[in-house]
Amino acid sequence: MYDYKILRKESLMSGYTLKIIAIVTMLIDHMTAILISPNHSFYLIGRSVGRLAFPIFCFLIVEGLLHTRNIQKYMARLFIFALLSELPFDFAFYNPRLNDNYKYHQNIYFTLFIGLIVIALIHYINKNNFNYWTRLVVNTMVLFLGCILAYFLHTDYSYMGVLMIWAFYTFRAQLLPLTIALLLINALYGFPQILAVFSLLITRRYNGERGPHRNK
Repeated sequence: MYDYKILRKESLMSGYTLKIIAIVTMLIDHMTAILISPNHSFYLIGRSVGRLAFPIFCFLIVEGLLHTRNIQKYMARLFIFALLSELPFDFAFYNPRLNDNYKYHQNIYFTLFIGLIVIALIHYINKNNFNYWTRLVVNTMVLFLGCILAYFLHTDYSYMGVLMIWAFYTFRAQLLPLTIALLLINALYGFPQILAVFSLLITRRYNGERGPHRNK
């Protein structure tokens, strides 16, 4: 894990602060995608800023897994929000009255939900006294099945999103491997998606504190 004891004295980045940053950058990204033409110069700027949002959410999903008191309730909340968000998501990015493309693209909460299941299972396997090869085989299968599920459900970020959540979990205490993993994963989508790696400049300032949780 990160050395939060050192960061706490010099950082204001609580979990709540990270959520606000992720929400604001996501809002900029989505408003750009909906309201600005791809040919406009501001389009690339807005979408580039938006690349910071999802990795921060991935980081928070991992922190949620490691600190939640009830993983089942945590999963249930994500799934409920996935269902509640789907209709607004469809109307924002598609027009269900004119085409049926919305059926083939699910909102980001489904990606986060699948990613959480993947790392929760891997976390369970890692905590128990299974031998190395058993852990390796089972963890690989779990990750593969999670990626396949996200791909065939056409969730936002697809299998790449599941891989990013896995990377934040697996390399959470290792900055260099995590940076390389994010570069490789996001390179699959090219520019500006590869700019997502700069989210590490933000998540590394996390001080390990939850922040004002009453503002859920």
